[in-house]
Amino acid sequence: MGVKIGIFDSGIGGLTVAKAIKNKLPQAELVYFGDTAHLPYGDKSPASIRHYSAKIAQFLLSENCTALVIACNTASAHAFKTVQDVAGPDVPVFNVIDPVVECIATRYQNQKVGVIATRGTIKTRVYPRRIKIADSSITVASKATPLLAPMIEEGFFNNNISKTVIESYLKARELKGISALVLGCTHYPLIQDEVEAFFKGSVDIIDSANVVAESVARGYSLKGKEAADKFYVSDFTKGFEKSTQTFFGKKIELKEERIFD
Repeated sequence: MGVKIGIFDSGIGGLTVAKAIKNKLPQAELVYFGDTAHLPYGDKSPASIRHYSAKIAQFLLSENCTALVIACNTASAHAFKTVQDVAGPDVPVFNVIDPVVECIATRYQNQKVGVIATRGTIKTRVYPRRIKIADSSITVASKATPLLAPMIEEGFFNNNISKTVIESYLKARELKGISALVLGCTHYPLIQDEVEAFFKGSVDIIDSANVVAESVARGYSLKGKEAADKFYVSDFTKGFEKSTQTFFGKKIELKEERIFD
């Protein structure tokens, strides 16, 4: 059996992670599930997030996935152990937080690192807690940036509107003096160029999608032709299908799969 990687997110933002994994492992078949019926996860209870994540993991395993990737910061914070329990010992499970924490801990000793993310992710304090455990010499500054994900979903980036919103967040007092900035939401790789332009090379930008893709790819050495992928959502709309091109880099066909009925 070939390598089949199941990837899920609360919506379509996780397609940035899927795209990064596909770039590293073109021969792997990806099965993506966007839980568009319940997005965003940021305003859901931890118990609800664990329930949704368990159902999605069961669906991806029914598709014979040999590895699972939680491509959502909020689900990674609340449901990683739940998904591991569902997957069992033979199916590796990756999240979007641990590889980033590992990257920060190995490169930024005794420095200040910033994290921008949704309110839901910032509220969990998952990045400061895990980075402090990995290396207590690192100072972590967190900034909730709630307008960014909806702005990106609506296609407002690389323009004057996005520039104004991004700059207003990045000028925040708490982000002064950082050596690196973690893009702590799977939507944010789409504004990486604008974030880099603001800092003018003075701050390293950590793109979680690429860091996670490197972590997943480390376990495989694949040859052969590029595999075909499948893309599912729990609630289909034309708007989501249109946005997939923005997030995945090419037009893809979405299938609706009502796994929660």
